[in-house]
Amino acid sequence: MTSKGVTIYFVRHGETYLNYYGRMQGWSNAPLTDNGIEDVRRCGRGLTDVKFDAVYTSDLTRTQDTASIILEENKQTPKMDMVQMPEFREVFFGSYEGMPGSEAWKKVAEQMGYASSRDMFLNTEIPDRMNAFRETDPYHDAENFMMFWNRVEQGLIKLIDKHRDTGETILLVAHGGTIRYILQNLIPDLTDTKALLNASVSVAAYHDGKYHLDRYNDVSHFRDEE
Repeated sequence: MTSKGVTIYFVRHGETYLNYYGRMQGWSNAPLTDNGIEDVRRCGRGLTDVKFDAVYTSDLTRTQDTASIILEENKQTPKMDMVQMPEFREVFFGSYEGMPGSEAWKKVAEQMGYASSRDMFLNTEIPDRMNAFRETDPYHDAENFMMFWNRVEQGLIKLIDKHRDTGETILLVAHGGTIRYILQNLIPDLTDTKALLNASVSVAAYHDGKYHLDRYNDVSHFRDEE
């Protein structure tokens, strides 16, 4: 007998000013840009027929703001409380938070022995770069991969334990790195792992102990105001 399972809509937050300026943004808060807000509205309109049974965000304002806008546009979901979970924060970049990305990644590339950040990205995996980021941070406050993943996994376990076999549809608004790594670890045959677009939707269904990916990094549902 097939279980009712649970379906999770993972949405990356809308564009923030730190995104727009190309700066490192992990735990730092920055407001959504006007374009970011409009993209989230377009995303919300495209999800207008989806009824969500619960809504989760990280505890950072950009995910809360994004979820609020999506629910404003969504016609099926009654007003409900958003549950904030710090487990779903983006990776922490330590003292490099807010630094231009090109400058930060250049330092990490040097730490890893590469002549350029381009060479580093071509020849290394994300966990290795996260570990090097912590080593490169003068304060060593940046999260390495295991610190990041242990935190995120705890949040995911809480979510699945609560909603498994309910047949419910869950909205989880989080961060590009967080969502990407959740899906990479849950979906063994996920090969398209490019960075997620702002306000994009990825949908995974959990049934009988297995995850199935329905959509990844999708913006095709975006709808302009009629």
